[in-house]
Formats: sequence, C-alpha cells, structure tokens
Amino acid sequence: MSKILVTGGLGFIGSTVIKMMLSNTNDDVLNIDKNSYASMPEALAEIEGSSKYSYKKIDISQYQLTKEIIADFVPDIILHLAAESHVDNSIHSPKEFIESNIIGTYNLLQATNELWGEKDKIDKKFIHVSTDEVYGSLGKDEAPFNESTPYSPNSPYSASKASSDMLVRAWHKTFGIPSIITNCSNNFGPWQFPEKLIPVVIKKALNHEKIPIYGNGENIRDWLFVEDHAAALINIYQNGKAGAKYNIGGNNEVTNLDLVEKICALLDEVSPSIKIPKYGQLISFVSDRPGHDLRYAIDSKKILTELNFFPKVAIDAGLMRTVKWYVENKDWLNQKSN
Repeated sequence: MSKILVTGGLGFIGSTVIKMMLSNTNDDVLNIDKNSYASMPEALAEIEGSSKYSYKKIDISQYQLTKEIIADFVPDIILHLAAESHVDNSIHSPKEFIESNIIGTYNLLQATNELWGEKDKIDKKFIHVSTDEVYGSLGKDEAPFNESTPYSPNSPYSASKASSDMLVRAWHKTFGIPSIITNCSNNFGPWQFPEKLIPVVIKKALNHEKIPIYGNGENIRDWLFVEDHAAALINIYQNGKAGAKYNIGGNNEVTNLDLVEKICALLDEVSPSIKIPKYGQLISFVSDRPGHDLRYAIDSKKILTELNFFPKVAIDAGLMRTVKWYVENKDWLNQKSN
C-alpha cells in the first residue's frame, strides 16, 4: 500500500485515475485541486465516504500551502496532473498558464525536495503528466514523436508544459528527485469538460447549433481513451523507473474533420434528430487557430517494451461509449457549457 498525492484530481484525467486507483489498488489517495471552472467534484461522487480517499482545496501556485500539505501527508508517490490545459484559453490569457503550469510545478518540486531526504528518495516517485504538444507539429508523413524528439512548442499552453517538463528533468538531475515524465496524446471519454473538441461537437449537435471546425479540418490527432491513460499512469507509478520518460499514445490517428463526422454519425444512431436529417449538416468551417499544429502522433514502443502497456480502446469503440455518456448526461453537458 502506498500513499498517493494526486494534483488536479477534480479534472477529467485526474478523477478517472483516482477512481481506477481506488477500484484496483489498496493505495490511500489525497486529491489536491484548486476547484477551478473546469473542475468536476461530481465525477467523484461515487467514491465519497471512502476511507481511502480525501480531498483538500489547494492551489499549487501558492507555495506555503503546497509545502504544508505535502509535509503533512508525506506521500510515497506524487502524481502531478494539475494544469491549465485549453489551448484557446492560453492564447487569450497566457498568464494563468505560467502561474499554474510552471510556478505550480516548481512549488511541488521544491516542497518535495525539502520533504524527501536522500534515503526517502529511494522508494519515492514524482510522476509529471505532460502532453505530446511539447514536441510541436509533425508533417503528414513524418515519424511519430518518441521520447527523444526535440521540444518545439507552438502555443502558450505547450510552452508552459515544456517548461514544466524541463523543471522536472532539472530537479531530477540536480537534486535527485525520483521523477518520471509522461507525454500523452489527446484524451477523450466521459466527464471531459465541454471546452474540448469532442464534447463541444456533441453539445453543439444535440442543440442544433453550428459545429465549428478550425481551418480545413485536416489537422491530425492521436486519440487516447481516458481509461487507457489512467491505466498507464498506475502502471508507471507502480513499475516505472525514476529518471525515465514515457510517451503514451492511443494509436488512433484521425483528422479533425473525420473525427467530427464520426461523432455526428454516432449521434444519428444513438440520438437521431427530429429537426434535421443528419447532424453532419451542422458542420461549419471557421478561421484557423493561431499556431495550429498540423499533426500529433505518438510512438508508444518504449512503454510497451518496458512496462507491457498498450491501449485497449480503439477510436470507434471509445467514441461510442463517449457519445452515449454525453447523450445520457445532456443536462450536465449544457450546465457545464454555460
């Protein structure tokens, strides 16, 4: 049994991994989260009252509070997921991304370094969860990102995550923090906050609003079902080696336009409209996002070879589960969108 401190556990990925931890391990979990606009305490309603779970409202950009909670809990594992993550928001308000993603990560590293002595570090792990966006953009025919791909971030969001990755690497090299960095592809699944592409498309379609697609829709993403990501993170904190770096992909590359058309076709099947023949007719192309990366793709050979992890949920099966969940929770989707 380990004591796991999860940052950002009220978010989409964090809440999923906490539920999986409590179902599949004997670990004690402390969730610290500032409970921001994108937080979803309701996603963890099913574990309320568990003796293995506790929550503290903490903003990791505040050093003293962060230091106190870490010193009080004395975690064996820190799973650092807390981050501002919406690219559009980073373009309009980059300062919040600097404070949360860079300063917040520094505070965690510094507080952890003060708590974990040299002997303690042998049995501890600091797992820093990052994104494939730090690598920049790929051409359509280029090889996928691997753990040695140079960083080339193109948005304030990806720059802030690249910066935090570098801090984690430096604290490992300089101070011996037993850290692991993970870089994942685009996550999707139930409970994703409706500012990201898939829930936005579902919400717009169900409300018979225009479905916006940036540019020509030919941008390509690799999609990772959130439960696969959660399983990978648990595997990594249990079996990964300090100082390692793992890319986590879903092996589900698809253009944005093809993805939106898949969602519309599933909605036609699951919740057919009584107002229009097909949801796909709502698709509308809008001006492209500044600095919009063409393609992300993950080479996951390292995590497969070293930790025997591979994603189990293919894009079509994951989309069906996701679409059904949002249709069944349409009131929540609309409430969170307002």
